[in-house]
Amino acid sequence: MLDQILPGAVFSFALVFARIGAMVMVLPVFGEQYVQVRLRLALAILLSIVVAPRAGDLPALPTAPMMLLPLIGGQVLIGLAIAGIARLTVTALHVAGTIIAVQSGLAVAQNVDPTQGTQSAISSNFLVLLGTTIIVITDMHHLLIAALVESYSLFPVQGAVPVGDLARLATGVVADTFALGLQMAAPFLAFGVVFNVLLGLMNRLMPVMQVFFIAMPLQLPLAFLLFGLTIGFAITIFLDGFVAALGPLIP
Repeated sequence: MLDQILPGAVFSFALVFARIGAMVMVLPVFGEQYVQVRLRLALAILLSIVVAPRAGDLPALPTAPMMLLPLIGGQVLIGLAIAGIARLTVTALHVAGTIIAVQSGLAVAQNVDPTQGTQSAISSNFLVLLGTTIIVITDMHHLLIAALVESYSLFPVQGAVPVGDLARLATGVVADTFALGLQMAAPFLAFGVVFNVLLGLMNRLMPVMQVFFIAMPLQLPLAFLLFGLTIGFAITIFLDGFVAALGPLIP
């Protein structure tokens, strides 16, 4: 009897692990590159064990090996889509940080982004690390775990993969991400316009004055002062947008 039950149980767990593992690999906080691979694997297995009883009716082990590909591939696709929506929301911090770097004169100050493994503006790195830390401190990473669990009520294993719905949801999240990044960096956009207009007026009134040598010493301290005054509001806007993006995934 054991040789008949065991393959079906392993297959059911593999279906759950395919979705949960794909989500843990891409989710913010859990899927960052500085998190060790063994820790992510252990977390995915642990969450799969916890979520498996709530996964609903799982299909039986197919007789044809070719039937395994669409079943497991569909679960991986759903996991990547849900986690990608959360990851896209965190990209708003990159958008805001890049705008802040351009307006403050720090665009040439590049540093390695530990979350993506690529170089980006130093203000973007700071905002991403700060936003990730605030997500953990405020227990909003529980929303990510809730999205893992509730994904089985929204997208049952035996149902067809809603590619159209996921595509429309992802498109809306991309648009909202850029809007969220612009909202976070709105004070710096206004600062850049006002500062450059004043420099242009000074250059017209005093053509012999070297505007560049005056602009940089003024632009950096003013930008840091504005950053210190508005960072709290920017993170609050990000957290609101993060919750709003995960709202459709958590009924």
